[in-house]
Amino acid sequence: MHISIRLFAGLAEIIGSSTLVFHAHESPLTAGRLKELLSASYPDASSQIGVSLVAIDQEYASDDTDITEGSEVAFIPPVSGG
Repeated sequence: MHISIRLFAGLAEIIGSSTLVFHAHESPLTAGRLKELLSASYPDASSQIGVSLVAIDQEYASDDTDITEGSEVAFIPPVSGG
């Protein structure tokens, strides 16, 4: 399964890109499991991945939400500032 992933803020900076195409061999794949797989692939970003909100096809999703082939997934890390 190929998943298009958009990364925002500090997460994109740590990984070095604002977009990824992730190839998953699991089906079904949940948002929570994708977090685990990305954390393993990008250990320097794992703390940011773990606390990021996930949106699937422009709707916020919980960790148990299934991701389907062709979905666009966004990882939105928490931001601070004023």
